Amino acid sequence: MTDRIWLKSYPKGVNADINVSEYTSLVALMESSFQKYSKQVAYNFMGKDITYGQTDSLSQAFAGYLQSLGLVKGDRIAIMMPNVPQYPVAVAGILRAGYVVVNINPLYTPRELEHQLKDSGAKAIVIIENFATTLEKCIAATPVKHVVLCAMGDQLGLLKGTLVNYVVRNVKKMVPAFNLPSAVRFNAAIAIGTKAAFKKPDTKADDVAVLQYTGGTTGVSKGAVLLHRNVIANVLQSEAWNAPVMGKIPAGEQPTGVCALPLYHIFAFTVGMMLSMRTGGKLILIPNPRDIPGVLKELTKHTIHSFPAVNTLFNGLANHPDFNTVDWSHLKISVGGGTAVQSGVAKLWFEKTGCPICEGYGLSETSPSATCNPVTSTAYTGTIGVPLPNTYLKLLDDDGNEVGPGQPGEIAIKGPQVMAGYWQRPDETAKVMTSDGFFKTGDIGVVDDKGYFKIVDRKKDMILVSGFNVFPTELEDVVAQLAGVMECACVGVPDAKTGEAVKLVIVKKDPALTEADVRNYCKENLTGYKQPKVVEFRAELPKTPVGKILRRELRDK
Repeated sequence: MTDRIWLKSYPKGVNADINVSEYTSLVALMESSFQKYSKQVAYNFMGKDITYGQTDSLSQAFAGYLQSLGLVKGDRIAIMMPNVPQYPVAVAGILRAGYVVVNINPLYTPRELEHQLKDSGAKAIVIIENFATTLEKCIAATPVKHVVLCAMGDQLGLLKGTLVNYVVRNVKKMVPAFNLPSAVRFNAAIAIGTKAAFKKPDTKADDVAVLQYTGGTTGVSKGAVLLHRNVIANVLQSEAWNAPVMGKIPAGEQPTGVCALPLYHIFAFTVGMMLSMRTGGKLILIPNPRDIPGVLKELTKHTIHSFPAVNTLFNGLANHPDFNTVDWSHLKISVGGGTAVQSGVAKLWFEKTGCPICEGYGLSETSPSATCNPVTSTAYTGTIGVPLPNTYLKLLDDDGNEVGPGQPGEIAIKGPQVMAGYWQRPDETAKVMTSDGFFKTGDIGVVDDKGYFKIVDRKKDMILVSGFNVFPTELEDVVAQLAGVMECACVGVPDAKTGEAVKLVIVKKDPALTEADVRNYCKENLTGYKQPKVVEFRAELPKTPVGKILRRELRDK
């Protein structure tokens, strides 16, 4: 769509294109902030502040330690941790030393971890001790030669750190026994690195910065190759997009963001950690977002300006009795991503905070942000918004031809944030990249005449009932508005008569809700073929650690 019909929907002051080549590398971006904001708080974790200056010296020491291991430029280093201060320090250290970050989900099984370490060819891993037993079970089959072991309290100072580690290990019993005899403790690595000679490599915009593995919805998990310039572009695009509201933070007040989404996820990595670094913000690190009372208790201590989250987290927080113990009055932007934001959740969040959820859209392959609703809008649009600056979207039919407004087609994205390809998978890269440089997402969307895109579903998740297309996201959004429903998901199940039928799984908010209530409501709101054939109630829905509902598991059972 070369005419960019969406530009007329841009907020005032946001340009169609911005300069995305301001920095030669992510290292240049980080080092600029280390100097500019050295006295300011970069991270807050469990009540402890870590400044930009401290992050600078710790990460340089860590870079020195890694170089002392004899690794060469471009080597891959894995990180397998929740949101603890060692994460940003490790990321900065790895990049400053000239290596590549491989983000790993800490809840992986040994089989999944082995695949990712082998596929990426990681020579070293920085891992929190809570998951060391997983590594122990597969390390022999991987290229990993060096293990840096972190503990929850490493950066909390001697007294508090010792106490936190004691509680985590001995009271909560969160560290299963493991045996990794050659592992070096994080604080020991920092001490070694402080004395080691650090040689600054020449890192360029086209060097690989991150291997971001995608969930393997299309078979085996693949690494999206994100170059330094891809991530820089997305940080600057996001900053420009947020400017109309973030610019309203009073002078002298430090922008403060909540990092409740896991840093190994590209959304938190770029729009949380890297964007906060660029703007000199303070980031509140939340190690366990599933502990809703704990999250709210932590947030009572801060003035919050930005909150990126997924639908499930917004929903869980807004429905919690302690929600109003937090001062939400300073909140300037709530970004919803990772999965569709439901209208009921958006409505409740806006009522309770006065700050609308701006739903965006992106993928690991796009660093991740490709589209977002205008940050100045107050009404729920039910769309993924419009393409960000420098970004082009078009919709393609099965033959690769562009379809017009109102017609469904596969969303294809072009922009400086689009990956260089899949790691060592030219065949898979060829399947998703068009000859004119667009990335085919596998998501089906429509666009209106104002340039707003709406996802009607993934190619994979579509349910075919007697030849009619049923899109689960539509059904879920409708059913989620029924009083008594906390969460829901729907999938297609085999049916002798119609080929596939709709199965609806619900988590109740009100125990009195019955199957008859649900069926009557669906009859009122959905045409015949969209109505569920199977209605099932469950205590919870299976989810990824980021909060995406695992529809596959609902199908399998």
